Amino acid sequence: MSKFFSTFALSSLIAISFVNAGATSDGWYEETLYPEWQQRLKMDKVIMLEKTDLQDLAIFENDRFGRVLALDGVIQTTQADEFVYHEMMAHLPIIAHGNAEQVLIIGGGDGGMLREVSRHKKVKRIVMVEIDGSVIEFSKKNLPTLSNGAFADPRLELIIDDGAKFVKETSDRFDVIICDSPDPIGPAAVLFTQEFYGDCKNILKAGGIFVNQNGVPFLQGDEVRDTYLRRKPFFQDTGFYVAPVTTYVGGFMAFGWATDELGLRSTPIAELEKRILDIDGELKYYNAQIHQAAFALPNFVKKQFSQE
Repeated sequence: MSKFFSTFALSSLIAISFVNAGATSDGWYEETLYPEWQQRLKMDKVIMLEKTDLQDLAIFENDRFGRVLALDGVIQTTQADEFVYHEMMAHLPIIAHGNAEQVLIIGGGDGGMLREVSRHKKVKRIVMVEIDGSVIEFSKKNLPTLSNGAFADPRLELIIDDGAKFVKETSDRFDVIICDSPDPIGPAAVLFTQEFYGDCKNILKAGGIFVNQNGVPFLQGDEVRDTYLRRKPFFQDTGFYVAPVTTYVGGFMAFGWATDELGLRSTPIAELEKRILDIDGELKYYNAQIHQAAFALPNFVKKQFSQE
C-alpha cells in the first residue's frame, strides 16, 4: 500500500522510518545513483513521498534549489536549475532542424520538456508518451512551474504508455524525437537499447533528429559508450552535446544526438539566431553561441566512444 505524506513541518517526520528510496529519517534525501559518491539535499519541507506502481517518487523543498523531484533514489529535476536541461534538450534539436512541425516526447512526466517544446510557434503537433501517469498528476499539482500550463496546449496528444512499445507500434512520423528518460535503471532501461534506437530511427522523417539524456560522462562513461555503439548502426551522424546542470553531479551532462542529416551541427550563428526568434518568451540558458559550442567535447569524453 502506498504511503503518502501531506505537506507539514519536517520536524514531525524525523521519527518516521521512510520506505521511499533516498529519503532518510534525519530529513535528508540521499541520492543512490553511485555507490562510492553520494549527493545529499536537505528536505526542508516534504511535499510527497509516494510509492507508485512503477517507482518511488519524492517531492520536497530545499531552501537553495526550490522544489525537487526524485525517482527511485535519483534526483530528476529542481526548480533552480531545470531550465538548463530542458532548454538544451528541447530547443537545440528543434532549432537545428529548422522546420520541425511534429515532435515526440518520450517520458518527461514533470512537464518541463513539454513546456519548452510548446514555446515553438512552428510546431503543429506534440505527442508525449509517459509510462507513469501518476508522475504527471503529482507534478501538475506539486511542481506547477515546470509545466507552466503546457498540459493544456491544444497541440498536445498525451499518451500514458510504454515509450518503447509506442515507437515500435506507431505509424506516425516525427521531425524531432526527445527521449527525456531517467537513467537506464528500472522501467527506463529499455529506452537505452539498440532495439529502441532502431525503432526511433524508423519513425523519424527524412532529416529528423533524435536526442536523449545520456548521464554525466565523468561518472557514467559506460552509458556514453554503450549509447554510441547502439545508435551508430542506424544513423549517419551520432554523437553528443553537453551542458552543465548543477544537481546532475560530476561535471557536464551529456545529451545524445542522432540524425542522418550531416550538416545540421554546423548551421551558421546568424541562421540559428534567426530561428531562435520563433521561440516564445525569454531564454535563460540557450542561445546561438551555446548551441554551437555544446558540440565541442572534452577529449576524455571523445575517447569514451571513439572506435579508432
